[in-house]
Amino acid sequence: MKTIKKSVPFIIIFTLIFNLGSFSYEQEIPRDISIAFKVGSAEELARYFNNTIELVILDQEDVYSKIQAQQIIDNFFTDHFPKSFEIIHQGGKEESKFAIGKLVTFNGTFRVYFLLKLKNDQPFIHQLRIEQENE
Repeated sequence: MKTIKKSVPFIIIFTLIFNLGSFSYEQEIPRDISIAFKVGSAEELARYFNNTIELVILDQEDVYSKIQAQQIIDNFFTDHFPKSFEIIHQGGKEESKFAIGKLVTFNGTFRVYFLLKLKNDQPFIHQLRIEQENE
């Protein structure tokens, strides 16, 4: 009986740690998206695009197909090759998440915002904004 009483606090702590760990994992943006921005890979990033995506890049804004958006992002990375990328803030609910990031390129620094929504339990980018950062 004493052994059970002694193990109860450990069980509670283990349960809390496990539940908190799974909660934070669910809130994270897929790591491959950050990596795609870091290395300037439009192809890798496009794997997460929805069939249509609202895209705002500098002065260009419209709703594009996945293929068109990939070409536009590829052109952006050609003109602005990344040095680094980091997610500054992220949040959301179960079905939709967003992230705000800082993209440093050889031609300037940009603020990146994207909105992810779950579709068949897979995250897809529905909106992506890349704007010149005012320093």
